[in-house]
Amino acid sequence: MGNILVADDEMKMRRLIREYLVSEGFTCYEADNGNEALEKFSEREYQAVLLDVMMPQVDGWTVLREIRKESSVPIIMLTARGEEYDRLFGFELGVDDYMVKPFSPKELMARLKAVIRRNNKEVEDEPRIFQVEGIKVDFEGHTVYMDGEAVKMTPKEYDLLVYLVENRNRALTRQQILDGVWGIDFFGEDRTVDTHIKMLRERLKPYKHLIDTVWGVGYKLDTGEKK
Repeated sequence: MGNILVADDEMKMRRLIREYLVSEGFTCYEADNGNEALEKFSEREYQAVLLDVMMPQVDGWTVLREIRKESSVPIIMLTARGEEYDRLFGFELGVDDYMVKPFSPKELMARLKAVIRRNNKEVEDEPRIFQVEGIKVDFEGHTVYMDGEAVKMTPKEYDLLVYLVENRNRALTRQQILDGVWGIDFFGEDRTVDTHIKMLRERLKPYKHLIDTVWGVGYKLDTGEKK
């Protein structure tokens, strides 16, 4: 069902939550302080984060702020304090829900599933559009725009751009690109990728700098985003 990050300095609390998460089909990753939570969060995608407010090194509010700089992943705060001020403060920072200790693990699972469903629904409702500088990719319309004007592309050029977008800021080998765009059964050469990259850059003209050559590896679409 997805990865869940549990950040809490109480080992017994983490173990209890892990037990329920695993029983519900989730994969649980744990952190016992704020620094570790941020490190674990940067390592993979999560369906949701369960975040304790009072943690050593870096507190839950700081972790929340850092996560919100780059992600809208659902976050449930675990706190021993249930005052209205704390709740309002958290919601202003982007908290999705609260659980005040001590709480029922079953209720936590119910709230967790609810925020994940809500987040998935919001993502599904959003138009699938990617934009960087003057380039916009409309996935549903199967169209690429440059400075507001539609760009004519061959099907393979479009597929290549979409693959780079979906893997943006990742250095991709030519073999990975061949497998992802042409399919693992394709027996073409690496030069096929080089040729299509050159063609794609020509299509994008003033924005061709977005497609970086990674020497010794391959290529990547560099949007300047922090990974």
